[in-house]
Amino acid sequence: MSEKRLFRVLSLDGGGAKGFYTLGILREIEALIQCPIHERFDLIFGTSTGSIIASMLALGKSVQEVCALYEEHVPTVMKHKDANGRSGALAELSETLFKNAMFTDVKTNVGLVTTKWMLEQPMIFKGNIAQAHGRHGSFVPGFGVKVGDAVQASCAAYPYFNRKTVVTSNGDNIELIDGGFCANNPTLYAIAEATVSMQVPLDDIRVVSLGCGTYPPKPLSKLTFDYWKQRTPGVQLLQKTLEINVQSMEQLRKILYKHIQTVRISDSFSEPAMATDLFEHDLKKLNILTQRGVHSYAEHEETLKAFLC
Repeated sequence: MSEKRLFRVLSLDGGGAKGFYTLGILREIEALIQCPIHERFDLIFGTSTGSIIASMLALGKSVQEVCALYEEHVPTVMKHKDANGRSGALAELSETLFKNAMFTDVKTNVGLVTTKWMLEQPMIFKGNIAQAHGRHGSFVPGFGVKVGDAVQASCAAYPYFNRKTVVTSNGDNIELIDGGFCANNPTLYAIAEATVSMQVPLDDIRVVSLGCGTYPPKPLSKLTFDYWKQRTPGVQLLQKTLEINVQSMEQLRKILYKHIQTVRISDSFSEPAMATDLFEHDLKKLNILTQRGVHSYAEHEETLKAFLC
């Protein structure tokens, strides 16, 4: 099959600070293909932390640049103890990373998954009218919203981040929360877009779906913020909800699109030393997650070569 016929899809899960694991895999993929990610993938979908990574890659940044920005900023966001602090830090990070970038600036097709708070429906920010499932006449890239604002919405893991209100080009005020509530693993959405909206033949599609890994809970000492955070029923429910979503979307993908060649990378780790959660802000631990991502890549290298080279 000629390279020109292949339509390559990259899907990036949500997972908060655990996105460092995803970056470890992407670092090796970029070294494999010897070019920026956006030049090899025709569609990049992301949810939550995956939306941050997807946006930066689609705007032309290298994985090394994204890694450096994550190391500098993500621990600062996650170390805050309340929703106002985290959301404020995330807004500052968004301004630093994206400035005034719009969805007309992306260099490849992109989809950022968010959830409408009031209507309880997904809202996916896209850059190309070819991705639209309908309403072509009123299509505006990213609904006229800045990339940075869409990313903040995709990461708004309510109630541990504040809900994010965006204003569309039509003047609609829409309150959004984390895309993980509808598709923390956005692979199914990405495939549906490629096959239905963009009408790519199934045999021509190659999908690389990257998770954030699964880890044991952190053993915590009493009388610390992390201790009480971990034992708050809401935190446990949020993490469990997002992980169930990941697994159910992957199971549906295997049932509905089993004929589309897909490599899924998201390993589970049981060692106590790997204990972490989506609010991790210990940079040493986050760097270990990146290293784990590198090792996970190695197990799938031959398949990735066939997909991407």
